[in-house]
Amino acid sequence: MDNLNLDQHISRQFNADLEELKTQLLEMGGLVEQQIIDAVTAITSADSDLAEKVLVVEDEVDNREVTLDENCTMVLARRQPAASDLRMVLAVAKINRDLERMGDEAQKVAKMAIHLNEHGEAPRGYVELRHIGSLVHQMVIMALDSFARFDVDLAVKVAHEDKKVDQEYKSAMRELATYMMEDPRSISRVLNIIWSLRALERIGDHAANIAEHVIYLVKGLDVRHISVKEMERQVNESD
Repeated sequence: MDNLNLDQHISRQFNADLEELKTQLLEMGGLVEQQIIDAVTAITSADSDLAEKVLVVEDEVDNREVTLDENCTMVLARRQPAASDLRMVLAVAKINRDLERMGDEAQKVAKMAIHLNEHGEAPRGYVELRHIGSLVHQMVIMALDSFARFDVDLAVKVAHEDKKVDQEYKSAMRELATYMMEDPRSISRVLNIIWSLRALERIGDHAANIAEHVIYLVKGLDVRHISVKEMERQVNESD
């Protein structure tokens, strides 16, 4: 009976450990999501104070990434989880890394905002920044929701949205490249917009990575490096 009670206690504590990892990850996701919103607003509204806030928050995101990574390692060492529980811990560790890199990209946008405020705003590109920033923000929300609810269908939608962001990004690049050729004096300032758009596109890639981690967590399917169509096929066949 003592052994049974001990086993039950360990099981309950393990569940609590997993829930705590999930909670910590979603809290970090909330911070990063706000970073992205603030970075885009900072560059499109010429708000250096808001950009500085993004840089400060990045330190907290970095600290949270280290702490959560350590917590994942401790759970693996103490509990030695198997099957779906192991996938849960591994998914948290991988998503943690993607969120930290999203924060890095948001930081780049904030730095470009400060640079443009100090040296003069760009003549073009702000409409594209707002548009792609909005698309990417929605991707991040969907990716985090798919993890919070273990929703594979929503994760697949994130992969679809990533393709849309890639198309919008390429279109914006063509337009801005054409403008720079027509007005070479604008090159240095427009390049700051291009680098910011690139950072937003990378955030979309990381959101898509999170969606792939969710599919692996829920279905046990490794859908990296395959088309969205093939991803859908594998997910549907696993039902």
